[in-house]
Amino acid sequence: MERRVYKLTTLPLINWKTGTITLPCSEENLDSNSTSPTTEVMIAGDWAPIRHFAPIIENDPAAIYGDVYPLLTASDLSIVNLEAPLSDYGLPIWKSGAVFKGEKCHVKGLTTVPFDVVTLANNHMFDFGQEAFQDTLDTLDKNNINHLGAGNSIQEAQKPLIIKRNDLTIALVNFSEGEDLKGADAEKPGVMGWDLNLMEETIKGLKGSVDFIIAISHCGIEYIPFPPPYVTRAFHRMADAGADMVIGHHPHVPQGVSVHNGVPICYSLGNFVFFQDTQLVHRKQGYMVKAILQKNQPPALELIPYAIHTKGVSLLKEAAKDTFLSELKEISMPLETTQGIEEAWHGFLHQYGTQGFFNEIEMLMNRMKEEPEKGAAMFRNRLTTRQHFHHWKDALTRMVEGNIEVSPQWARDLTQKWLTQTLEDVKNSGGSDQGKKR
Repeated sequence: MERRVYKLTTLPLINWKTGTITLPCSEENLDSNSTSPTTEVMIAGDWAPIRHFAPIIENDPAAIYGDVYPLLTASDLSIVNLEAPLSDYGLPIWKSGAVFKGEKCHVKGLTTVPFDVVTLANNHMFDFGQEAFQDTLDTLDKNNINHLGAGNSIQEAQKPLIIKRNDLTIALVNFSEGEDLKGADAEKPGVMGWDLNLMEETIKGLKGSVDFIIAISHCGIEYIPFPPPYVTRAFHRMADAGADMVIGHHPHVPQGVSVHNGVPICYSLGNFVFFQDTQLVHRKQGYMVKAILQKNQPPALELIPYAIHTKGVSLLKEAAKDTFLSELKEISMPLETTQGIEEAWHGFLHQYGTQGFFNEIEMLMNRMKEEPEKGAAMFRNRLTTRQHFHHWKDALTRMVEGNIEVSPQWARDLTQKWLTQTLEDVKNSGGSDQGKKR
């Protein structure tokens, strides 16, 4: 694997042994409020009461969190992405991907922590239609769980959530690529979509009236180790608009971290309480972000990795944690520069290749023959969702230019590793497994 040479400017702010991010304090705030109280905010990724996890959440909700539970309950503010409606009603819609739904009783999986806030701007919130969505809002409200990122109009969906904790006022904003045309507008319920101008205006409007702004987005391409360039550009825009940190999820695997102009960015936290029936390592791992906030000081972050098993989640420890943070460093290094981001993206496009495009088109056409509504929804999604638009546009452009098979070896190798490495591979290689199944 050839050596990557980048000018490292922000990675020294990250301690890869401990998974902590320490930002320099401005001179004017160096000594101010040093005795003011700290507020601990815990942010987790995708949560859905589906598959193996549904009965556990229904019967013994605290058990799903394992030894992560004390960390969640100790925080002053806890936030998670609710990746499914919670309703006893509704019929599944025709859409590209899988459809998810929990039941009202599954809300106890949120209240047992309790989670203070759920984000709703994602591609599953309307999987069972408007009635199930409204039922979800009612269930959350009844259980005193704050929510943002979706609503019965664009005004509701884009509205930030303002939370007061200790002596701090914290603002949350939430947006998503959406999927299958489920973005809200003036007269239609939906999620807060990919309106970056509106998100910038919202963040800029909050500056000066709150102490911290946290931007949370559901976006990107699933299962690959690197965020596409359009995601890094979007997150940089949120940071430059005034967000104090930017957090991403949706790819269902952990992706790297960076610090852009003094703002920490986590591109994908990976799965959390979200079970996938696979032995692929990186779909069985994720990390939470613990942010320590103090008035007039930059946030201090700790990345807390965990494994996902059939009975829930458990913290990665010792060698397994070291391996996770080492890999996280490796996929974070390219995010330091525009060149590195583009090279990482080209590695994925190369791995996908001309044959991958042929295979996908063939799959879509066959699906349209077998199940016209589903096939049409899948094809429509390729044309209307940004992740597929950028994927196809950039891959086809490289085919036209004749360089689809040109990329750095390291980028292809890491992409291949994220897409194919299994728990058995790790065990056979002598590496650390995920800390033993519970």
